[in-house]
Parts: sequence; C-alpha cells; structure tokens
Amino acid sequence: MEDAIPSRLAAQMRFLLEADRLKGVLRTSSIGDGTRCENSAEHSWHVALMAMVLAEHCSHPIDLGKVLQLLTVHDLVEVYAGDTLIYDEEAVKSQSDRETAAADKLFGMLPSGQESYFRSLWQEFEEGKSPEASFARAVDALAPTWLHWGSHAHPPAGTLTVAQVIERKTKLLAPYPELFAVLKQVLDSALARGLIAR
Repeated sequence: MEDAIPSRLAAQMRFLLEADRLKGVLRTSSIGDGTRCENSAEHSWHVALMAMVLAEHCSHPIDLGKVLQLLTVHDLVEVYAGDTLIYDEEAVKSQSDRETAAADKLFGMLPSGQESYFRSLWQEFEEGKSPEASFARAVDALAPTWLHWGSHAHPPAGTLTVAQVIERKTKLLAPYPELFAVLKQVLDSALARGLIAR
C-alpha cells in the first residue's frame, strides 16, 4: 500500500510522524492548573493561540499568518535537541549547535523546497529580526512565565530570582509595553507569594 504513495507525499508523511514526537518532549514549566509540566507541542499550540489573541497589543504592523507559521515551527528541533531551560547556563552554551544539527536532520526529511522553507522559518524565529519574529519571540517568552507563576498558579518555590527572569525576558518583551506589564505583574505576584526570590 505504501508503495502506491508518491515519494514526495511519503516524505512529508514521514516528517509529520517524526514531528509528532514533539508531544513527548517535556518542559520544566507547568500547565496553567499546575498539575503537570507541559510538553513542547502543547507549548507551541498555546503560544500560537496567544499570538492570535494578543496581536492587538503588538506595537507595529504584523502578518499574523506569518507569526503563526513561525510559532508552529519554532520548537520542532526539540524533537532531537530537547527543550533547553533558558536559565541553565551550561545547556544554553551548546543549544545553538544542538538545535542546528536537529534542524539539519528534521527539515532534511522534507522534500526539496519545503526543506528550505521550513528551515528559513526556524531561522527567522531564531534571529528575531523581522516584525513577525519579534512578536512571536515576545509571546514565546511570556507564555511559560505567566503559566508557571501567574496568580492562577501555585507551583513549589524555586531557586530563580526576579532579576534572572527580567534579565532574560526584557529584551524580548520591552518592545511590547502591555505584555511587559503582564510579565512584571506575574513576577510581583510570584515574589509576594514566595515562589521566587528578588
């Protein structure tokens, strides 16, 4: 039966099956009710939804469809590279190399044309220079902090500090004052509840 499938379609289906493995990549941030950690596929879906809902707070014109493409593709490399916690300085050192190798392997499964297109989306997100990538990265930065420490959440106290979070997130969120205000409110709440240190 599989022999009857054209080779281009077969390659696309193999890629999609491999991408399904993203559902098994666990992250350190929890889902909103705090009952478990989210996986990377759930994160990708939720940040895409957040971008749709929060697009009106973007401070510059964007192509929302392009933002959604960037967010759909941005974490696919985690199928092979795993999720890298941005506060883990040792893991961050090798992140670029691991994710580039993962991009080569995963996007290389796609047919010619699609391979370069998907890789270009991933690179655009990573570089963060286009208006769409800038907004996508801002939403991606806000999501786990808000879900994990927002006033709705009750995670155990950790070892991170407000200063560490602000250092990592300010560059991404400062261009979007309303979203940056949400980040500050989340951190103030988490600090008041003893979930994070100053």
